[in-house]
Amino acid sequence: MTESLVRVQAAAEQWNAQELLAWAAREFGDKAALASSLGAEDVVLIDMVSRIGASFAIFTLDTDFLFPETYELISSIEERYGISIERVHPQLNPEFQAREFGEELWKRQPDRCCQMRKVEPLTQRLKASSAWITGIRREQSPTRANARKLEWDAKFGLVKLNPIADWTEAQVWEYIRLHRVPYNPLHDRGYPSIGCTHCTRAVLPGEDPRAGRWSGFSKTECGLHVVETEAGPKLVPAHSAGAGER
Repeated sequence: MTESLVRVQAAAEQWNAQELLAWAAREFGDKAALASSLGAEDVVLIDMVSRIGASFAIFTLDTDFLFPETYELISSIEERYGISIERVHPQLNPEFQAREFGEELWKRQPDRCCQMRKVEPLTQRLKASSAWITGIRREQSPTRANARKLEWDAKFGLVKLNPIADWTEAQVWEYIRLHRVPYNPLHDRGYPSIGCTHCTRAVLPGEDPRAGRWSGFSKTECGLHVVETEAGPKLVPAHSAGAGER
């Protein structure tokens, strides 16, 4: 880390998403990785990255329980942009997990299931990167309200970039329509947030956008963006209000 990153963190709040991505391309090159769940925000970022010609690795956490529509979207995105999206899998396949921890772990211990199928694979994947690009937005939930566009993530020990942290949902969809970006058709069927098939349902009128995740549990986040309070070298840390993920 350099002293200049302190100034960049403050300046980044005034940059638009493309400017921050261009800075990351210059600063980190292929050591920056875009983690994509293929949600609306993530396909926007993939389109932006393609337009600026950045060499970021793009990967998705394939829990082996994604919706068919999500797998189809991966193929559509790869074909549209001429890229290969890296699939990061858990160490245990579903059959071994069932033998080791019992059938349908997500119904009994969803936190443990998310830890094995999401958090641990992400932890291993990010060891190869110096910067992590995400599609989180401040208005998505109270736990994301204080996200900065450039942060230090002490949990994973690297720079974290949230280029569209200040965007509204309307801006996301305006971009998708303007640039005709492929997106998951489940969004049109009442799924504002899309995760695994077992733990995601459509949201009913008037419900919170996160109500469709882990329905029946108090859990609303899987832990990918759990914030540590320790500050990284020369950078203000991510806010310690709580957790958040796609």
